[in-house]
Formats: sequence, structure tokens, C-alpha cells
Amino acid sequence: MAMLSSTSASFHRLACSSPSTPIPLLPSSASLLPKSTFTSSRNRVYFTACALKKTIQFDMEEEMEMVEDSGSETILYSISPLPLLLIAALPGAGTIRSLFGPFVELVKTLDLPGWLVHWGHPGNMAVVLFAMGGYGTYLGFRIRFSDDVDEKAMAKDLHPKLLAGMFFFFALGATGGVTSLLTSDRPILESPHAVTGLIGLALLAIQTSLPTLFEGNPGLRSVHGILGSGIMTLFLVHAALGLQLGLSY
Repeated sequence: MAMLSSTSASFHRLACSSPSTPIPLLPSSASLLPKSTFTSSRNRVYFTACALKKTIQFDMEEEMEMVEDSGSETILYSISPLPLLLIAALPGAGTIRSLFGPFVELVKTLDLPGWLVHWGHPGNMAVVLFAMGGYGTYLGFRIRFSDDVDEKAMAKDLHPKLLAGMFFFFALGATGGVTSLLTSDRPILESPHAVTGLIGLALLAIQTSLPTLFEGNPGLRSVHGILGSGIMTLFLVHAALGLQLGLSY
């Protein structure tokens, strides 16, 4: 009771010291709150242990004037590509596990040699990368720089077929890699090897569509060559990461 009396007396003295500016007492539940701010799209209200009524009204009126003067609100969105790549790569793991579940159980019942399950995917993909991808890249350079008409005609015929086959077998081989990881109870899509594989397949799809635009824009031939070289470099890094992943378990 003594504490309540002293508190009431102190507020009474504050109110009487400035009769023209009465200080309203906040409810007991609000007066115990620390200083905080609640912001909406229209006003801003401050709750403190001791607040002046005119101060609150001034802040609210100022906010209203700013809203009326602006007439509209502008919302800025900031997007970073790295989280989007992670979001694109990680959440599908559960769905892929459920889809591959019956096939993985079937592979486990076949009692295949461990080395075949473990290294079958890397071996097949290495053949595709160096045989189809490597020779296809060589033919691409021969198209650009060869003076032999027959050789250039042969390269123009075989180059797109080899690279299309590379894309097909890489996409098909990805299922073998996922199966190999799941049969060994390893995580999928979280490794750098998986991320570089997804990026490489996307770039290969773009690379395949570029030749259809050559007639309208001959300059794309240079872009096609540079992008193709970059894709092959990426897949070499992808192969090194795959070897590292295979040796990790």
C-alpha cells in the first residue's frame, strides 16, 4: 500500500507541474511493459512507462500526413541467387527418395557386388564425358577452324548428335547416381557434385537450343563455342567432385 501511495503521489506531482499538459496514466498492465514499438502501415504507437498524450498524437498525425502526401506505398524486394539455388536443390530430396524407394529395395535384393553399385555410375559417366563429350567438343572446334570441306560437313553432322547423346546419357546416368547413393543410405542433392550436375544439365539444355538461332544471329556461334567450352570445364570439375564423393564412403 505504501508503494502504491508513493507512485500515485509522484504521478500527481507530474500532472500538477504542467496543468496545460495532462499526463494520462496508462493501465497497470501496459505500464509494466518495457519500451517497444508497434508499427502498422498507417501509424506508429509508442508504449512506455510514462508517455505524453501530445507526443503520441503528434507522431500519429505526422505519419498520417506522410501517407497522404505519398499517395502510395513502394515495396522493395531483394533476392539473392544463392539461397534460390539451395532451395531448388534441397527440398526435392524427400520426393526423390519416395519415388526411388521401390527400385532401391529391388536393387538391394539383387545382391550385386558392392564395387559395381558404388563405382558403376562414375565409370559410365566417365565414358560418356570423355568419349562423347570430348570428341563432340573436338568436332565443334573443327567446324569453326577446319578448311577441309568434307571434314567440316562430317563434323556438322556428328557434333550435334554426340552432344545430344551426352545430354541424354547424363540425364539418365543421374538416376544411377541417385540409386547408388540411396542403396548406401547416403544423402542426395546436398553435395557439390549433385549441384554441379544439375547446373551442367541446365546449361546443356540451353546449349542445345542455341544452334536454332544461328541464322537470325550469327554472333551466337561464338557464344555457343564459349559456352560449350565452359560446360565441358564444369563437367570436369563435376567429375572430380564425384570422385571425391565416391572416396568419402
